[in-house]
Amino acid sequence: MKSKYPCKWPLGLDVLRSQWNANKDKRLLAFQQPFVDKWGPSFEISILGSVGYTTFDPDNVEAVLSSRFDDYCLGSRRGAMFPFIGEGIFTQDGAPWKHSRDLLRRPFLKTHYQDLKGFQEPINNLLSVLASSTGAIDLQPLFFHFTLATTTSLIFGQPVESSEKDGKDSFATNFDHASWITALRSRLTDFYWAYNPSHYQAACRSIKDFADGFVRRALSANNKDAAGKPTGRYAFIEDLYAELKNTTLRHYGVSAIMDFVRPTPTLRAVEAEYKLTRLDSFLLVRHPKVLDRLRDEARSVVGTNSEISRELVQKMGYLKCVLNETLRLYPPLPLNVRFANKTTWLPRGGGSDGQSPVLVPRGLGVGIVPYYMHRRDDIWGKDAMDYRPERWEGPGVADVGWAFLPFHGGPRLCLGKDFALMEASCLIVRILQEFPNIRLPPGYPVVPTGQEKQELTVFLKSADGCKVVVH
Repeated sequence: MKSKYPCKWPLGLDVLRSQWNANKDKRLLAFQQPFVDKWGPSFEISILGSVGYTTFDPDNVEAVLSSRFDDYCLGSRRGAMFPFIGEGIFTQDGAPWKHSRDLLRRPFLKTHYQDLKGFQEPINNLLSVLASSTGAIDLQPLFFHFTLATTTSLIFGQPVESSEKDGKDSFATNFDHASWITALRSRLTDFYWAYNPSHYQAACRSIKDFADGFVRRALSANNKDAAGKPTGRYAFIEDLYAELKNTTLRHYGVSAIMDFVRPTPTLRAVEAEYKLTRLDSFLLVRHPKVLDRLRDEARSVVGTNSEISRELVQKMGYLKCVLNETLRLYPPLPLNVRFANKTTWLPRGGGSDGQSPVLVPRGLGVGIVPYYMHRRDDIWGKDAMDYRPERWEGPGVADVGWAFLPFHGGPRLCLGKDFALMEASCLIVRILQEFPNIRLPPGYPVVPTGQEKQELTVFLKSADGCKVVVH
């Protein structure tokens, strides 16, 4: 690899120390931006005696995730994530991964053809909370619970609101904590096993117990009302049960939750929708002109209709631009790692000019960073750091290809992509219908996009929440 990230201390301890401090200050990705701009889009880095590559070159990303997919595996990430996620498509490679994905694909395809009525009850519950609010309110925890409700409703046939409030709050707390520790374990690569604190184990057990409860209730129910009539509610898990013919579905339940909502990655599930709705609102209230135009489009296309259909969503061209721009600046999975399971190569990064292929020895890790790829000014223009949905209306980004990676790509493309986009679309439109004057609290500080405090765990979220005024 032509470019090598400079380390001053043995084992790259200076880099680890700087990253630790920046992460503690909630500004890790912003802190690293000037370094990756200087040494990227592909460079070699040596940490704790292990050499790895980092790339945000679209051709290299395509090679790792698609054309040379079989040359790479999860490596140490399986062990680092396993206590949190369990057995499933996010911790599997090869034949086990293919089997799990095939099991999940058919139910996911079925949800694509479902109407959007399943979102109505959770949306109405959230709107009710907003309507009763006074002063500034933080949307971030509300969106987390909303996403839990829609996801558990689809997967298990009943929303999380059906369970006790204490259980819901406990799940959210344990989910955040387990995400944080899992991210730290992943950064330790082969030494992940050295950090396995008891509170992390307890949080992971609590998450699995929470999912277990829904699995048991979903399998014992038949989705009929008190009169014995079908409720019409689709339960994802029933299709899985029909496929597996047994009740040992705990790990599939947990993986389905994770796969459905995470921004995006990658771990891409509970978080993908949660992050998309949260960050859309975060960005919209900071850009009043964008908010005004989107509100006008919603009035023109949807009017006062509270039942949002796919047909109406597909007519809202500017809404699609808003979603794309949010996913560009804040991809659900901002970074990812794959390990070579055989000696292979990347299309670019070698030679005197960095444009020649580069050898990837067996066992070497390749870090993929959509967060920085989506901010390259040679791809997105000099205003790449700016939030500007209008860029998606012109021909300039028509052929970006693998430079835009909102829902991963290749064989591991996120199965929950359609669900996440439809959910975010419905919620945003309904909030604009009910609260057209939504805005930032008076005097609330606005910093440049990407410079806000962020919590980078397995996912990425605002460290300061998403404060708004709706009345």
